Amino acid sequence: MKIRQFCESDRSDLIKLWHAVFPDDPSHNEPSKVIEAKLAIDNLIFIAEHEGLIIGACMAGYDGHRGWLYAVAVCNEQRRSGVGSALVQHAIQALKVMGCIKVNLQIRATNTEVTTFYKSLGFIIEERLSMGTFIG
Repeated sequence: MKIRQFCESDRSDLIKLWHAVFPDDPSHNEPSKVIEAKLAIDNLIFIAEHEGLIIGACMAGYDGHRGWLYAVAVCNEQRRSGVGSALVQHAIQALKVMGCIKVNLQIRATNTEVTTFYKSLGFIIEERLSMGTFIG
């Protein structure tokens, strides 16, 4: 397995992966829109590739204060094989190089099974209330 930065030729396969892994995502998380918006800012999209196929992906963000992980996805056939852990660790290292000292992520309340995965990587549950508003 190789982890590398996203390149334009990955677009259609990444969109397919995110649709498969997050089938009921709301429309504002449409992968094609997310990729465009992210690339307008930076290219902190990481791809896990095996034998020429995209088997996982992770998007990271850094605002100069906190780092974030988004859309960590591994294809069903490769789950529990270390792909997700490697992607998260790769993204964290990239953020660390940028000066980031803390990484956050959000998990849907209904996706509690992934909590164990993130705890195994050193993440802890913080008592926070997540809020948001659509402005566009």
